[in-house]
Amino acid sequence: MSLISLEVSEAILCQRAAIAEKLAAREFARRPELEKRYGRVGRDKCVQDAGYHLSYLAEAVATDNPNLFADYIGWTKVMLARRGVPTSDLTLHLESMGEVLNEILPAALSLPARQIVEQSLLRLPDYPDDLPSFMGPGHPHSLLAHQYLQSLLRGERHIASQLILDAVKRGVTIKEIYLDVFQRTQYEIGRLWQTNQICVAREHYCTAATQLIMSQLYPYIFTGEKHGGTFIGTCVAGDLHEIGVRMITDYFEMAGWDTYYLGANTPHESVVRTVTERKANVLGISATITYHVHDVEQLIRKVRAEPTCGGVKIIVGGYPFNIAPGLWRAVDADGSSRDAAGVVTLVEELTGRKATS
Repeated sequence: MSLISLEVSEAILCQRAAIAEKLAAREFARRPELEKRYGRVGRDKCVQDAGYHLSYLAEAVATDNPNLFADYIGWTKVMLARRGVPTSDLTLHLESMGEVLNEILPAALSLPARQIVEQSLLRLPDYPDDLPSFMGPGHPHSLLAHQYLQSLLRGERHIASQLILDAVKRGVTIKEIYLDVFQRTQYEIGRLWQTNQICVAREHYCTAATQLIMSQLYPYIFTGEKHGGTFIGTCVAGDLHEIGVRMITDYFEMAGWDTYYLGANTPHESVVRTVTERKANVLGISATITYHVHDVEQLIRKVRAEPTCGGVKIIVGGYPFNIAPGLWRAVDADGSSRDAAGVVTLVEELTGRKATS
């Protein structure tokens, strides 16, 4: 992360409230029908959403990675379209954002941010209006994944659990369950919320149910021979999306590592202290939301600065690192991988410790 990029990012975040307020005011002034369509509540929601958009923009600027913001705008286009908000509203929003950034920030700081906004605006027509399902036929264990998802959506957690336990008894491996069923259905649940087919409460229920069912599989996970390496898995402070890093941690357990799972929203100081106390060989950090990438970088900086953490390998993962494959270098990590199996292989190469199973 360059100094100028960080300066621009900090300027956006410091002025975020003022930029968001002025941005919403400009949009509603240019399009009086928005007031009639959305009312005062809608205008307040526009201010709130603008703040989120600016957080994503600040992260894209900080990491010199325009794709982080562009991908978010593509996601937003689908989310808004499925809720009856036309793309023309998003176009107006991005146009106004560039103007307001130019008015509030000094010219030298506004230019890099405006360039990223303009790039996303140019790409907006090419982004899809909808997304295909992650549950199409042809994937391994697609029938089981479909049955599992439908059970969760009906609120039948006990049936979903029994489907998984029966599959394990038939010989389906835990690794297959994690990648082909849990991971795929979690992607699909996210898509269903994004496309306005389920509410956030149902999305939370499905995720919580999967976490419970994962815990029921632990007798099959904590059985292998250990090779002495220690892996710690955590989310950065503020990130509540823990299921991905939990799956990664379980994969390391199955590969013979002693694991220590810290879960979501862990303060940086606690992570550093745990790495020291557990004499960890590897620290895995997850960030699902793009605007938490800077928090990942800050945590890594704290770990690197602590002498008692010397030698620990740091790997990062989560959605931002998947859409920007070289992003792990920008946060000073030792590597990243798109899935659990790839992460274990990567760490074996970094540490020389091979899986025991």
